[in-house]
Amino acid sequence: MNKITQDMQYRQSLLKYADRYGVTKAAIKYKTNRQYVYRWQKRYDGTWESLKDKSHRPHHHPNEHTPEELKLIADMRRRNPEAGLVVFWVKLWQRGYTRSITGLYRVLRRQGQMAVKPPNPKYIPKPYEQMYYPGQRVQIDVKFVPAVCIVGDAAGKKFYQYTAIDEFSRFRYLEAFEEHSTYSSMIFLEHMLKAFPFKVECVQTDNGFEFTKRFGGSKPGDLTLFEACLDMHGIRHKLIRPFTPRHNGKVERSHRKDNEYFYATHKFYSFDDFKKQLAVHSREYNNFPMRPLKWRSPKQYLKDFLKTGEIIF
Repeated sequence: MNKITQDMQYRQSLLKYADRYGVTKAAIKYKTNRQYVYRWQKRYDGTWESLKDKSHRPHHHPNEHTPEELKLIADMRRRNPEAGLVVFWVKLWQRGYTRSITGLYRVLRRQGQMAVKPPNPKYIPKPYEQMYYPGQRVQIDVKFVPAVCIVGDAAGKKFYQYTAIDEFSRFRYLEAFEEHSTYSSMIFLEHMLKAFPFKVECVQTDNGFEFTKRFGGSKPGDLTLFEACLDMHGIRHKLIRPFTPRHNGKVERSHRKDNEYFYATHKFYSFDDFKKQLAVHSREYNNFPMRPLKWRSPKQYLKDFLKTGEIIF
């Protein structure tokens, strides 16, 4: 077995859960169907090899490239190693090549003959900073609830979702607010510190006015209520680079998931209704298995670490 893929780890986690709690509960928790669970139960023999997905490719294709066409492509690529896909396809077409540009793309990709773009000298990617324990750094951000979700008597009002996510375990704390200000940020921070079962060392946010006066023209040392609360608890405040939300990537990605799985299917008739539904969504998120956590939920991953003091693979 050369490589254990994420799909194979997912199937093993699914089957273990099914053996313990039953097929139906496993299908619900892992958001699949029972037929899928039964199929892999039948195939699984305790080895990683049995969890490997078999190839669906046909043994041969009636419209595959002929040896003459492959030779023409190889000869032309040697003469035009840096030509882009469209330019290269036109050169081949001028020499009698009749295949589509998508067919040519598949051949070049399969043979590793795609032209390599030179790296952008202006952008140097920032190396990923690995977290080694809970609370090492927590990302916080505010999400504006889509107006189309607020209906009935609440239509026209504005609701806000405050989100804190632990970078190590992906464990989240969510809270609903009717405003986003430095005061609501302070209240959220106090509630978050009580909800998280670990000590928070660093909080990372963007440069919004609800978090900082960095670009507000204030005097040096003039702190917002949020920053003063951080200072009181001895928590370091890290601000990301302006206009680069990807530096707060984990909380931003979790907000995209909220759009897909929560806001796309839910309506809120009052602030209390939104608050209750958000609490249910928060519990579901923290109990949902994730690929970066080796197909364990944030709650289980955090529980395992706090119990053993080490990362369990």
